[in-house]
Amino acid sequence: MLVYSVIASLDGYTNDAEGRFDWAEPDEEVLAFVNDQERGIGTYLYGRRMYETMVYWETVSLADEPAVVRDYTGIWRSADKVVYSTTLKAACSARTRIEPRFDPETVRALKQQGDVSVGGPGLAASAIRAGLVDEFHVFVTPMVVGGGTAVFPDSVRARLDLVDQHRFASGFIFLRYHAHD
Repeated sequence: MLVYSVIASLDGYTNDAEGRFDWAEPDEEVLAFVNDQERGIGTYLYGRRMYETMVYWETVSLADEPAVVRDYTGIWRSADKVVYSTTLKAACSARTRIEPRFDPETVRALKQQGDVSVGGPGLAASAIRAGLVDEFHVFVTPMVVGGGTAVFPDSVRARLDLVDQHRFASGFIFLRYHAHD
């Protein structure tokens, strides 16, 4: 299964017009839920920018971090990562390989080996266009940012069924959609 998991503002952006996403940081309750969703992921697919954001988890000091953060770090570190980039020549995290281009057939083969997650709206759009995304996990923040990088590009369409939802004390809402065949 291929999952597109994303944290988004209420108005549908992954970051704001200045490229910031500090408003999207999950609290411990949300992160614990994320951990449960991510625990089965064997491979993460990233574009260069998302990888450069996520590689933080490779080197973060866990000394003063709560258990839920240590848990997420372990989940992330234990998964394989595939980074699609024409400019990045070497990975700076373990279990990571660089690929020059997104290949739908290779992703189909990865899906046969276990659960895969695609991170970032640009790469996710390629996976959606190729008919590869099976589920959409959208964590909606109680924030309107007025512009930035859209969760879904205008040119992407998908018919979805809502199969799960969860509301958090912080105002976050989790929506899980299954894609139609």
